[in-house]
Amino acid sequence: MSIVYASLNHPQRVALAAEVHSRPFLHLSAPESLTHLAVYLRDQDGAGASTDANHHVTFQHALLSDLCLHFGVTAPGTDAKHFFHDFGRFRLKWECHTEFASYTFAQSHDAALTTDEAFAAAPLRHVPQQWLLALQGKIMVAAHVVLERAPEHDAAASMARLFEGKLLSSSKVLQGGEIWTDFVIQADGFSRFVVRDIDLRDLQGGRLVQRILEIETYRMMALLGLPHALQAGPVLNAIESDLATLTAAMVDAEHGGGNTSAGHAEDERILREITGLAARIEKMSLENSYRFSASQAYFRLVKARIEELRETRAEGVPTIGEFMERRLAPAMDTCTSVAHRQKALAERIAHTNDLLRTRIGIVQEQQNRQILESMNARAAQQLRLQQAVEGLSVAAISYYMVGLFGYLGKALKAAGVPINPDVATGLMVPVFAVGVWFGLRRLHKSVHVPEMN
Repeated sequence: MSIVYASLNHPQRVALAAEVHSRPFLHLSAPESLTHLAVYLRDQDGAGASTDANHHVTFQHALLSDLCLHFGVTAPGTDAKHFFHDFGRFRLKWECHTEFASYTFAQSHDAALTTDEAFAAAPLRHVPQQWLLALQGKIMVAAHVVLERAPEHDAAASMARLFEGKLLSSSKVLQGGEIWTDFVIQADGFSRFVVRDIDLRDLQGGRLVQRILEIETYRMMALLGLPHALQAGPVLNAIESDLATLTAAMVDAEHGGGNTSAGHAEDERILREITGLAARIEKMSLENSYRFSASQAYFRLVKARIEELRETRAEGVPTIGEFMERRLAPAMDTCTSVAHRQKALAERIAHTNDLLRTRIGIVQEQQNRQILESMNARAAQQLRLQQAVEGLSVAAISYYMVGLFGYLGKALKAAGVPINPDVATGLMVPVFAVGVWFGLRRLHKSVHVPEMN
């Protein structure tokens, strides 16, 4: 039963299945000359914003479209990530990556050429100069590669004159090939690689050249993190010095009596400066974190491609793996150490900030406790004053009630009732005083007891 019906397949099935075949190796057979360009387009800070990434992709497709237009070839769609076409005089393989796009131009030679002649016949000579000028300030990698049949005689002695670098790197790879390079940009602005086909099997030449070019490209992309690391060093030193000064000021403020108003003001000043240090280190981390992470990712790719070469030593010269371990690894270690230093410094600043905030909080709690104690003392004074006022109120109310009772007694006497108003009034004074006192007590309890509940 066939399942070619689109309705049966997952929407991404075909695209995902094709992904493993999306970037095939070039089919190369010695003798061949190749030119490889890696065109980079990012902001200098390498922040990796989505708008910058979109600009990068748009620019790379525009470059490819201009090149295809010059030769009358239909360019791929704007969503394409890879492209291959045979232009007749040369073949082009184009790949668009996250931060760069690679252009690999390949040209076969009918007649056997010397290595010097093969470098001189690099396929870049077929590319229009106007297109190359459009790459101003954007070329990250430019390399010439010569794939040739291994001569019968030992060509190691003749390799030195092909390279301007003092230290050559070479190794036997894939049990049938040999690589020579110095990883130095020559006088013409290109780095050089010589790949000798000793006994390579079918398609191994293309895979070998691809890995070499990826090593060169990823090596350069990994090193983009080194300038950031070197620039971050003095800034981190300054931040560490400021943090040490502020920490010493914290200790001095503690010993000088941090509970005083002057000590509290000093703590707040130190807190503001520590917050400023935290902002500086956070800004630096945001600027460098993407670049350092990308450098480590590229470095891992370099090491993976070197392992795939399965190198064996060529007598008298270091292998590519040894060369990278000696030159590239220390640079990557510098980036890693700066990244760890940034993280550790940020943690120290945060810890110091927490300590100072805790101390300021304790001082504020002590001040709040003193305020509450003062309020309690004032409440007690007000209570005593209220009690004194209540005593006067008993006397005043009793006085008015006794006076009213006296008027009542006089009225009764005038009406003929046999009563002595003065005696009766005198006898009622303690009765009224006690009654008023008990009445005020009941009123006081009825008012305050519900509030306590």
